[in-house]
Amino acid sequence: MKICVFLSAADLDERYTRPAREFAELLGKGGHTLVWGGSESGLMKVVADGVQESGGRLVGVSVDFLAAKARTHADEMVIARDLAERKALLLEKADAVVIMVGGTGTLDEATEILELKKHGKHDKPVVLLNTAGFYDGLRQQFQRMEDEGFLPVPLADLVFFAKDGVGALAYLEEWSGLR
Repeated sequence: MKICVFLSAADLDERYTRPAREFAELLGKGGHTLVWGGSESGLMKVVADGVQESGGRLVGVSVDFLAAKARTHADEMVIARDLAERKALLLEKADAVVIMVGGTGTLDEATEILELKKHGKHDKPVVLLNTAGFYDGLRQQFQRMEDEGFLPVPLADLVFFAKDGVGALAYLEEWSGLR
């Protein structure tokens, strides 16, 4: 399975890097392909290293202004013109999406992917990997949106919240029929 992972390129604390590496190793050992932003820094590097070292493939989609930070030894690397093209290519190249911890860029990617799914522009599973409760507030906000009628489809049809990488991958493998 080709799994797009949206996540931070920042150097982060062990409470985020350890679970990210564990998830990456699960992907690699499972023979999955990581589709990611292509960066050779921060959490993006941690995940790419973990997938590659565990036997998985890497498909990166960087962007023009970040091309200097792109991983040079990915199995495939595409350089998009801008962030909009990058997001479209990431979604196009993946069978599923996992959203890990990140900042405003990750939040932008997450909301766009969910908006596209809400409007039927894709039917790929989306998992929010809620490491260390990072997305508790967002989950609460999404629940409020559903409760107050802002979501035309049930929240459970848009996104699955996983507390760890094992749960995230189990959900995706069940969805894809691998389990």
